[in-house]
Amino acid sequence: MNVTLSERAAAAGDGDFLFHLYASTRADELAVAGWPAAQLESFLRMQFHARRQSYESIYPEAKQTILLSDGVAAGAAIVCHGSEEIRLVDIALLPEFRHRGLGTLWIGRLIQQARTADRPLRLSVLRGNPAERLYQRLGFVPQPSAGSMYIEMEHHGTDPAQ
Repeated sequence: MNVTLSERAAAAGDGDFLFHLYASTRADELAVAGWPAAQLESFLRMQFHARRQSYESIYPEAKQTILLSDGVAAGAAIVCHGSEEIRLVDIALLPEFRHRGLGTLWIGRLIQQARTADRPLRLSVLRGNPAERLYQRLGFVPQPSAGSMYIEMEHHGTDPAQ
């Protein structure tokens, strides 16, 4: 499959898409709750807004982009370009765009940016998240941690194939 992957800055009008994307990342986890649709949406909106506020507080310089597959909004990413590191704060794809290599392609571009900037690329991933395997395959190395539910990972700009 040959697709074009591009991105654009997130805009004020992307709120509904970003909420839908966030909700899609929680669907499997919350399916077992058995909540009525209105209660589920209310809970997800509360979580979505809390997450957004947390990211804005911790990474005020971060930029959010909409990831486009052949011009169609397929996902979003949040990246913070700091003086000491580039931080992949978040990346998500809609279910219908997962497992197509889009995330791998986009993260590969971010790795190249970090290499060019001569800065490490860092991220955190929830223990047990399947994305951890993707990150390791792309050359991210887990960093020592003390029992956190998140794994800190770092990429130093080297090609894992070398």
